[in-house]
Amino acid sequence: MSRGPVAVARMAEEIGRTASAESSSSTTAWRRWAWPTVLRWIPTSTDRIIAAEKRLLSLVKTGYEQEQVNIGPGPPGSKVRWFRSSSDEPRFINTVTFDSKENAPTLVMVHGYGASQGFFFRNFDALATHFRVIAIDQLGWGGSSRPDFTCKSTEETETWFIDSFEEWRKAKNLNKFILLGHSFGGYVAAKYALKHPEHVQHLILVGPAGFSSETEQKSEWLTKLRATWKGVILNHLWESNVTPQKVIRGLGPWGPDLVRRYTSARFGSYSTGDTLTEEESRLLTDYVYHTLAAKASGELCLKYIFSFGAFARKPLLQSASEWKIPTTFVYGYQDWMNYQGAQQARKDMKVPCEIIRVPQAGHFVFIDNPAGFHSAVLYACRRILSPDHAETQSLPEGLTSA
Repeated sequence: MSRGPVAVARMAEEIGRTASAESSSSTTAWRRWAWPTVLRWIPTSTDRIIAAEKRLLSLVKTGYEQEQVNIGPGPPGSKVRWFRSSSDEPRFINTVTFDSKENAPTLVMVHGYGASQGFFFRNFDALATHFRVIAIDQLGWGGSSRPDFTCKSTEETETWFIDSFEEWRKAKNLNKFILLGHSFGGYVAAKYALKHPEHVQHLILVGPAGFSSETEQKSEWLTKLRATWKGVILNHLWESNVTPQKVIRGLGPWGPDLVRRYTSARFGSYSTGDTLTEEESRLLTDYVYHTLAAKASGELCLKYIFSFGAFARKPLLQSASEWKIPTTFVYGYQDWMNYQGAQQARKDMKVPCEIIRVPQAGHFVFIDNPAGFHSAVLYACRRILSPDHAETQSLPEGLTSA
């Protein structure tokens, strides 16, 4: 907590400067600015998110373009509002596009819950040598617009993410692309591919969430937990949509220290010899804090997509027979997402499906073992990258097929 007093002092100085500047203003102006001043208890803003993103991506050697892609106020005829009012205020998807060789296939990367596109910072250089890499912040996360979350059902929540992504695709004028999604981003990617298969060449799901429901995969420990007073409280907090981000916001200037401890413990913990450097850890911590502490929006999807215990309310396993896109699943050996859900789904799929496991990696396989992750992605896309030699290529050394 040694950083706490420094942060508080800086916050006090900022409030003092603001109060001094406002002292000569009218009463009306003071009332308008008083509340934003108080909000500086949470030391972040959209500008700070983008600034932290640029600092993190300074580690990437490949040139890139960052843009806020206008997706409009909502798709025509949609019953899901992307904002509280009935105005025509447009929304934006924060997007980074990396330099690539001409005619390279397009790879779109979608982050998971509580994350943003910058989490792929260790992968952009390697993948950009083979693909036109585009990474986005989903609506309500990262540097994208954060509309008030008005969804009240699983169907509306899925539509929020699927339709906003489709409007982004239209704005970017993309026709065919490889779609890669991690964790909750894998759930969104799969749901998008089910609805718009004509635009997806290949689907890569990295530790995807949402394949099984609680009834399909009974959990003994969860049943026992629910029978305790702790389980009752945790279930109530879940249904009340109390997210981890709310805790970070509540800590105000002490939030960054909590995030630092989280990133140190979470990322690279399963790798051997490829842990985060001191600079990577510092820049990632800064970036993660600003993306988590900003206004609540997309994070509020959690209780509508998953029941307590992270079981899907509308599991992908039930849609396996409707799959139309060749799919590759990628899991770290120590991934807490169970690859057996993918094995069950594969039985009902009528399209090519492979399951690849990467050693020395957990749920964040692309951070824990980037080299193994890159090998898995290139192997998954071999028929697109090298169609003449695809059938003779064998699974790269170190990776295993499930």
